[in-house]
Amino acid sequence: MTTITTNRSLSADRMHTNLSTAELVERALLRGEGKLADNGAIVCMTGDRTGRSPTDKYLEDTPDIHDKIWWGNVNRPITPELFDRALAIATEHLAEQDELFTFEGFAGADPEHRLGVKVITEQAWHALFAETLFIKPGSPAAGGSTEWNQDWTILNAGRHKLTEAEQKEFGVTSPILIAQSLTKKTVVILGTEYAGEMKKSIFYAMNYDMPDQSVFPMHCSANVSKSDPSNVSLFFGLSGTGKTTLSADEHRALIGDDEHGWGPQGVFNFEGGCYAKCVKLTEEGEPQIWNAIKFGSVLENTVVDEHTRKPDYFNVSITENTRVTYPVDYIPGAIIPSIGTHPKNVIFLTADAFGVLPPVARLSPEQAMYYFINGYTSKLAGTEAGVTEPQPNFSPCFGGPFLPRRPTEYAQMLAERIKRYRVNVWLLNTGWTGGPYGVGKRFDLAYTRAMVSAIQGGTLAREEYDEDPIFGLMIPRHVDGVPAGVLHPESTWKDPAAYEKTARELAKKFRANDEKFRMDDAVRAAGPRV
Repeated sequence: MTTITTNRSLSADRMHTNLSTAELVERALLRGEGKLADNGAIVCMTGDRTGRSPTDKYLEDTPDIHDKIWWGNVNRPITPELFDRALAIATEHLAEQDELFTFEGFAGADPEHRLGVKVITEQAWHALFAETLFIKPGSPAAGGSTEWNQDWTILNAGRHKLTEAEQKEFGVTSPILIAQSLTKKTVVILGTEYAGEMKKSIFYAMNYDMPDQSVFPMHCSANVSKSDPSNVSLFFGLSGTGKTTLSADEHRALIGDDEHGWGPQGVFNFEGGCYAKCVKLTEEGEPQIWNAIKFGSVLENTVVDEHTRKPDYFNVSITENTRVTYPVDYIPGAIIPSIGTHPKNVIFLTADAFGVLPPVARLSPEQAMYYFINGYTSKLAGTEAGVTEPQPNFSPCFGGPFLPRRPTEYAQMLAERIKRYRVNVWLLNTGWTGGPYGVGKRFDLAYTRAMVSAIQGGTLAREEYDEDPIFGLMIPRHVDGVPAGVLHPESTWKDPAAYEKTARELAKKFRANDEKFRMDDAVRAAGPRV
């Protein structure tokens, strides 16, 4: 917990703490921070940054944490002196505001494994975002608990862009700076109004803090059978690969859509809400998400018709990374509090822009370790600043940007749990088929859902399989509701030679990437054959 000092204190009389949803919406509207859509959601814009800014994020380097951190492109150091300077800039900016909005709540649905989070921001809609994504004390999501102790602090001064003098002081060339201290348990946000920075900073904190509590932190969604509480599924994947879409299933109960812990008693949601992509959203395709967009939800960077106030989810003139946040219980039948048993199935989601991975494959324990450590997918447009079209990307543990510790540490936690609880592991490609991005097309969502149903129903584990000669993946010969020709990617390409060339190119990228990590020989041997 950080004690904040400034020439002008962040006095309590100017802070509105844990206002109700209605009060926050009213204040946001009065302050001109957003407008209401016809479905009741408030629509807010995040300025020139409509996605995360990973190249502007820094971690305070202190002796307490130095040897535990996976230093490199993800975790770039900032000195304690410069962190304190960033904290002072943010505090001074917030102290100058006539009113501030504060949220005090939890990250972690399991009362045995949760962190107390305090968010201080100058924008009412950012406080509403925090109220939606984190867990409010006394709420059903908190199990009714009102006891709250502060562990982490977020100072969101996103409207203050670093001046040229301040940029020179920090040795940066961007007006944006996100600084996090695992020692002081504090996050400072400067120069960006993208609300997702708050959410991901606490996920980053959980990724560091939870392993010390024997909890495996995961970038995944989770749901459970409505008739069998032991039939829990996890969906790992980066943004845009289908975590939220596939876990929002009318036949199953939602535990959470993005971030979870796997502890001694089972899995639990880190959050109290969902943060779904809205691009090309339709009521027919994703009815649960569509119906969750109502009063109390926050739409980000979504174009709304000036006269009808209807959101246009196909209009990407602002960004493809249009988003909505809403409480978990806006999904009918969601599990509240968001806690489940140990999973039966773990599904790795990848959006393969090369179009050569099969739509579904069963993984051996060694393959599970290999594909988890490599975390192959494609960065999708708008998720990060500067990404305008899908790009092949390896993100360790399907959450590389959020890992303070070394990827092998998380992979070992997964491997231990797969073995102990006899979990089935699958690779599910939600990307392209019939050719790479620009030539082929994305897999039909109905087919993907049919594959997931076969996994969760247990029928796919009993099917016969063919082994992919390049990737060594076990591809089922049959899935109910899916044409057989779709299951083997080479049969969907017009030119078999082009398929093999492209598949071998991707296989070589895997091998080049896996050289970055220390792996057991058996795990490395489970990768592609090139």
